Amino acid sequence: METSDILKRVRQIEIKSRGLTRNIFAGEYHSAFKGRGMAFAEVREYQFGDDIRNIDWNVTARYNHPYVKVFEEERELTVMLLIDMSGSREFGSFEKYKKNIITEIAAILAFSAIQNNDKIGVIFFSETIEKFIPPKKGRSHILRIIREMIDFQPENRGTNVTEAIRYLTNAIKKKCTAFVISDFIDPGSELERALSVANNKHDVVAIRIYDERETELPPIGMVKVKDAETGRYLWVDSSSSQVRKIYRNWWQQHTERLQGIFMRCGIDSVSVDTREDYVKSLMNLFKKRGG
Repeated sequence: METSDILKRVRQIEIKSRGLTRNIFAGEYHSAFKGRGMAFAEVREYQFGDDIRNIDWNVTARYNHPYVKVFEEERELTVMLLIDMSGSREFGSFEKYKKNIITEIAAILAFSAIQNNDKIGVIFFSETIEKFIPPKKGRSHILRIIREMIDFQPENRGTNVTEAIRYLTNAIKKKCTAFVISDFIDPGSELERALSVANNKHDVVAIRIYDERETELPPIGMVKVKDAETGRYLWVDSSSSQVRKIYRNWWQQHTERLQGIFMRCGIDSVSVDTREDYVKSLMNLFKKRGG
């Protein structure tokens, strides 16, 4: 893509995202966060009713009188976007590819963050970590992220969501809210453990992007299909009701497995169809988390 085309696309996404952030998500943004971080403020004498778990035993021993730590709500949040850059994001059977929806949702979350003076960082991943952009504030930082999402060419085309989750856990020391934006086509066998560990440290949210055509095969005869991540071709007899049934059952089992993982890990999630209005899906997610 030419530089002029990239800048034009960046501007289009900025205009749309800022408008949605200002007019629709302004009142919902903080509902997407389960409690802001708490920072240590001071030590004061224990008062009746104070939580004994907040007692500062070192100060208490020094003065021979109970003292408690006082915390205050942090004014600044850190938001991390874990963005799937694998080959399967290039699929789309209607007006938009999955990668377009991923880019627009990420941009909305990013502009919502800077509007509230929060930091935003990004982890681009495929089957490995492709790029890490540390959390920062500011419009220029957001525009850089959008440019990267549009023009970045990953070195690999596979998917390893587990690797991205583990990287988040190790790289980000301070508690953050992390949005994993992916189709979760190949989440890996260790995803549940990785998510459980990450969600104990951070607040993880899963945004699953899919296309309706992925849910079942149309009966159109012999079809030559290509695996976007491995490059392998395969002939499929879609006229066979048995073949279509096997594929449909696989998709349902895959979906149920993901939902089970998210539920057991205590992670809020939403699935977004490329045909549907993702604004409604995000609003429902925010309201559910704020309820």
